[in-house]
Formats: sequence, structure tokens, C-alpha cells
Amino acid sequence: MTKIIRRTIWAVLLSFAVIFWAIFFSPRPPLTTDPAVFSGDGSQLDYCALPELDGSGKRAIDIPKGNTPACSYKRFPMPILAECTEPLVEGAMDMRGLWRSFEGLENHVERIEQCGSRTVITTAGIIHDYGPNSTLGLNTNDVEGTSLSFTLFGEQRCARTSASMIWKDGVLDFHIFGFGPRVVRRYLEGDIYVWEYANGQKTKMRRICTLPNDKVLR
Repeated sequence: MTKIIRRTIWAVLLSFAVIFWAIFFSPRPPLTTDPAVFSGDGSQLDYCALPELDGSGKRAIDIPKGNTPACSYKRFPMPILAECTEPLVEGAMDMRGLWRSFEGLENHVERIEQCGSRTVITTAGIIHDYGPNSTLGLNTNDVEGTSLSFTLFGEQRCARTSASMIWKDGVLDFHIFGFGPRVVRRYLEGDIYVWEYANGQKTKMRRICTLPNDKVLR
């Protein structure tokens, strides 16, 4: 084996180690979510009763950033933007509410909150919050939940994530780190909400008013 090949192998291994450390062992962002979000029970709410975005209440920038506690919330949290009534920005579609899949990913439920240019997606134990807020940066800065996790020395480690959610022509585009490639699109097709990956894989959802019993702890 030549020196060039050995050096290349070591460079690849070192790069992998650095990336692995950044994803699983880099310091977590501070948990700035209002404690009331996790002390309440969001499974008891009627998500067909949406607030009017008439500007009478708080703006998005007045409300602390929501992020995932540890690797997953244990009980479906209260809404992050419950007091926000800032009208949606131009180009945004109103996708607020609770949605359940009927095609694609099986038995998937998402809650979407919006006001101004801020969007919060709560699903599968995690919270993705993008937009102006009172505590942290614009991009989501949280985790991928227990789907990409492992336990080491009694401590659970889960993959870190960061992304932007930018509206473009009525479609909510997710970009890795805010500047990377688009990896996810979310949009409406009539009354159907579509979650689409870059590879074309789609999950389609219909609106529901209350959280199914099997999703209360997720």
C-alpha cells in the first residue's frame, strides 16, 4: 500500500470521526422553550379551532424558540405559538393545524403552527421551529429524535439537525443548515397536505381535529 493511499484512508477516517462527533457529541443548544409548553398536555386541544392571525396578540419575535428536550418529548406538548397572531408573510400558505397520513409514511401525525414568517412542526417526539424568536437564531437547531440515536455509558445520544424553512411560491422548502441543498418540501394540494423528500418520496395527510390516542406520548 502506497503512502498516498494510506494518507487518503486516514483522511477519510478522520473526516468521518469529525462529522460523527459533530452530529452526536457536539454541545446541545440551550433549551429555551417556555416551560409551560411541556408542563401542559397538547393532546387535549381542538386543532380545528385556530386563532385569528389579526395582529392583536404577540409577534413571532416575542416568543422564545421551541426546541426538542433531550432526544424526544415524552408527552405531546402545548403549542409554541399559541399567543402569536402576526399575519402570515406574503407567499406563505396557511397549513396550520393537525394532520394525519393516509398515503406514504404510515400513521404519521404532524402539528403545524405558523405566524408571520415563523413555522413550528411538532411530530414524532421532536420540535422543528424556524423563524424570528426572542432567544435563538432563525434556523431549527434540535435533533432527529430517537430514530437516529444510541445509548453510550447510560446516556442517550441523538443526531443533531439544523435547517431553514423558506416559503417559495407557496411551498415550504427545507434547506440543510439554512444554506445547503433543499431536502424537503411541504405544501398543499387542495385540502391535502404533502410532505415530499428530495428523492420524490411523498407522504400525504388529511386534517384532523384531535390527537389520536396512540400519539399522546409521541
